[in-house]
Amino acid sequence: MKATWTKIAQHDSLKRSSHSISVIGESAYVFGGELKPRQPRDNVMHQVKLAGQGHTEGIESADAVQQLQCSGDLPSPRVGSASCTLHGKIYFFSGRGGEAMAPVEEAGSLWEFEPGTNTWTSVKHSAGPQPPARSYHTMTSDGGDTIYLHAGCPEKGRLSDLWSFNLSTREWRELAQAPDPPRGGPSIAFANGKLYRMNGFDGQTEQGGAIDVYDPAQNSWDTIAFQPDGKQGPGARSVAALLPVSMAGGDISLVTLFGESDPSSLGHQGAGKMLSDVWVYSLGDGKWSQVAVQGTELPAGRGWFDADVVQANGRDKIVVVGGLGESNDRLDDAWLLSFT
Repeated sequence: MKATWTKIAQHDSLKRSSHSISVIGESAYVFGGELKPRQPRDNVMHQVKLAGQGHTEGIESADAVQQLQCSGDLPSPRVGSASCTLHGKIYFFSGRGGEAMAPVEEAGSLWEFEPGTNTWTSVKHSAGPQPPARSYHTMTSDGGDTIYLHAGCPEKGRLSDLWSFNLSTREWRELAQAPDPPRGGPSIAFANGKLYRMNGFDGQTEQGGAIDVYDPAQNSWDTIAFQPDGKQGPGARSVAALLPVSMAGGDISLVTLFGESDPSSLGHQGAGKMLSDVWVYSLGDGKWSQVAVQGTELPAGRGWFDADVVQANGRDKIVVVGGLGESNDRLDDAWLLSFT
């Protein structure tokens, strides 16, 4: 498996970590994060324009990165939030805010961003149980009517819970808990009717060597084990990414990339060992392969970033924005990974 990295933007407004990015159409939307440790940078939505006309080779350099003027009820500044897309809109849940970094408690509400009108709306749940506020959790959707929320860090400790939010009824439902240990900074992806979970940090070590698979029809988890030795499978990591990508021929694979493999002794104030590798797991044959990355310029290893999938020329590509480098510096770049 080969892929090529292309640098598509570098801008001061992208200089952040612990943020969220989501792709709608041919734009990536960047929200939240921090420039200095434990200080939310802003609550501004930034748009990174990917090239139009059905192909994504670069960006429109004149206005590649824009700060959007938004209307509606705006969310407060936050770090460690999570986002997902559904029906052309972006949804966010909780995060941390302020120096104390306490979770932003919003009584189970989601934030909805409408790119067509640049409008924010608070989506309140109708009744019943609701997930506790948290940060460094992860979200995805099934492309239908359901948003999934998993794990992360409440005010104390870490979680292994899984929740679904029905967009039509606006009801939360607590689902079967994921396999232990509880963790922050995991990654989930929805593909072929199932939810896949990897990685994360349990407070002591990075997690690896397992793809945990949730079946919504059975409300149950199974585990696919592998050797996280960097040869037969990716090494353990947290604050990475996991994305469902349609490869040539239409088969869906899971792509995990980057992340932190050895936490800093300074905790949130420092940077650990940052990875720059890319791995593909074929859902068809159940095997991992490391991607041979190419390009005249390659992105620095990083964690605490975010990534999403953009479709161009009928092919899925991955957009990566910002993050924390190994020198404890916030990165200000955006990259496109194209599989060949």
